[in-house]
Amino acid sequence: MLTDQDLPWDATLFLPPDQERTLDVLREAARSCRACDLFFSGTQTVFGEGPERADVMMIGEQPGDMEDRAGQPFEALDEVGIDRSRVYVTNVVKHFKWVARGKRRIHSKPNAREIRACRPWLDAELEDVQPRVVVLLGATAAQALLGGKFRVTQERGKPLEDTSLAPYVVATVHPASILRAPDPETRESEGRAFVEDLRTVKRLLE
Repeated sequence: MLTDQDLPWDATLFLPPDQERTLDVLREAARSCRACDLFFSGTQTVFGEGPERADVMMIGEQPGDMEDRAGQPFEALDEVGIDRSRVYVTNVVKHFKWVARGKRRIHSKPNAREIRACRPWLDAELEDVQPRVVVLLGATAAQALLGGKFRVTQERGKPLEDTSLAPYVVATVHPASILRAPDPETRESEGRAFVEDLRTVKRLLE
């Protein structure tokens, strides 16, 4: 039986050759990834979805996160006039990390080692999609790509240039955090702020 010590902790070993790296080929290759411990409990690999050469790439924390709440970000995209068919959606790790609580599977944040191990998949997606704007949803995604000192609460909605990710990067909250707001008024105000962050993205595309 495999243990943590047996794992390579680097998904580079599972990537297809450079000349074969279309999104479909990457997606199929990711199904066999055993780079980190998340594959032990992950029911399936969930790769990114969307078109090659998308205008926008939205990056969340992990599967089971954005997929369960997909309505909120896409409704906001519609509201600001971003064509959702031109949006690629993915996560910094490709398996859902969870802990058992009774019969329920409770979300657990991926650690830095797991995020680093999965990074080659995300880099390959970025290279293939070449988005004009990257939108980082939540602290885990933002700190994974912009460094541990980055604070979404302070920098949300502000376009960042001169990054290696895309011509523009915009960080905002994860939609799940809006749903966890303590009362309807806070949820409404946070929802409006999220929409305004996406209006910034829309302006960058014009």
